[in-house]
Parts: sequence; C-alpha cells; structure tokens
Amino acid sequence: MRLASFLTANGPSYGIVREDGIVDLGARLGGDLRGILAEGLERPRELAEEPADLHLKGLRWLPLIPNPGAIYCVGLNYRAHVEEVGRPLGDWPTVFLRVPPSQTGHLAPIVRPRVSEQLDFEGELAAVIGRPGRHIEPATALEHIAGYSLYNDGSVRDWQRHSAQYTAGKNFAATGAFGPWLVTGEEAGDPSRLELTTRLNGEVVQHAPLSELIFTIPQIVAYISTFSQLEPGDVIVTGTPAGVGAGREPKLWLRAGDTIEVEVPGIGTLRNPIVDE
Repeated sequence: MRLASFLTANGPSYGIVREDGIVDLGARLGGDLRGILAEGLERPRELAEEPADLHLKGLRWLPLIPNPGAIYCVGLNYRAHVEEVGRPLGDWPTVFLRVPPSQTGHLAPIVRPRVSEQLDFEGELAAVIGRPGRHIEPATALEHIAGYSLYNDGSVRDWQRHSAQYTAGKNFAATGAFGPWLVTGEEAGDPSRLELTTRLNGEVVQHAPLSELIFTIPQIVAYISTFSQLEPGDVIVTGTPAGVGAGREPKLWLRAGDTIEVEVPGIGTLRNPIVDE
C-alpha cells in the first residue's frame, strides 16, 4: 500500500495512491497521515479498494508527513561520501535535526536561498515510524517502521559550515524534499536490497545500494531510540551516497531551472524543480 499527503480544494488531506488515482482517506476518516499511522493501518487497508476520488495528474503533493514530531537526519553514512567530503569516520551515527517548515513536496520547488550560491543535493531513503518505542533493539527495529519514502536533504553548504553544527545549512525553507509517498514495509521488503539513484537534469550524479550504509536502518532506529522516544510519523533520513556537489571539482551547485530526481525502484521517484528565492 502507498500513502501520501496532498492538497485538495477543501485543504490538506491524505490517502491511498493507486494507478487509477487517489482514495481520499482524509475525506473518509478525518485527521492526517501522522494520526492514521498512530492508529494503525487496518482501516486504510479496508478502504483500499474504494473508488478513487482524485486524479494523479495535477495533484498538489505535500511533504509526506507535513507535521512530523521529529525529523532525524543521518550524515556521513556511506564510506565513499565520508571520503569525498574529507571527514573522519565516526564510531556512532552522526544525527542532526530538520524542522518541518524546511520541507517541500514532490514536484514542488526546492528553493535556493538568496544568501547562498551553494545549494547542494543529497538523495536519501527515508524511514517513517509507525509504532512508538524507546530503547528499541536492532533485532526488532523494523517492526517500528511503517514504511519508506524518498528524501532530498538539500544542503546550503556555506551555511552548513558556519560552525560544527549542521543546523543552519539544513533548515532553510523548502530545501528538503520529501515524498512522493510512503510504501508500507510489507510492500517495500528488505530495504538493504534497494538501490538509490539521484539524477540532475537527467544525468546520474549519485548511485549506490542501500547495503552500503555504514549504520544500517535497524542500528539507526536503535541508536536514536536510546536518547529519544520515537513516535508514529517521526522521520529518519538515512544518509546520502557519494557524488554530492560539494565533493566534486569543480563544485556542482543547484541552479534555478534545474530538475533534481531521487529514485529507488520499488519506492518511487521524487522530482523537484529548483527555483531562486
């Protein structure tokens, strides 16, 4: 099952994504996708064969979880990426936070802020929590994940390097694209068997199997849950492979008019145009 958040004529909603359109769960059940994850997916599954309410063409996609309680991002989680940016390999996951207003949806613009020329791309797999937990063991961590989506953890590199903390460069408005939908765990299967590709204007700039993650998704879930209670709708962005613009010579920064895509077969393709603030 695939679930997404979107805008309708009546405001924000969420629903089931099918080939023939969208089953609008918001109109049937109320609330939002974060809330329905907390309640469990039994009722959405019961409604999965209802007639589609909305066409996919022209749909205005929202960030998959517009209002997450937390967005945990993992940096430096592929060895080749660690090497290209010249950072030491740590003993523990590098975790930083994004705020919800820094997100944007599928097909919506990623905005290059006026104060920087160094907007970079970072294609990543995102895991969305479906079951709460604290002190989760790696062996049971995947039971706490509702499903997977895609993230472009857009980074304003000069602001990211203002200090040892990543916060400033990772939280400009509409720089983190999230979507297009959530693929539930039973449909996605083992995430370590997936491969991620990022394309800039149709050219491949990043490609790696998820099996190359330094810290696996179960390890990341266990680590984060040690210091923070994980709740349904929380987002874990698992890290980007080598090929980012900052790791190239000459540097490859995003410009207005570019199109950036993040794809994982079996999950989908997240596509965004770049615009100037």
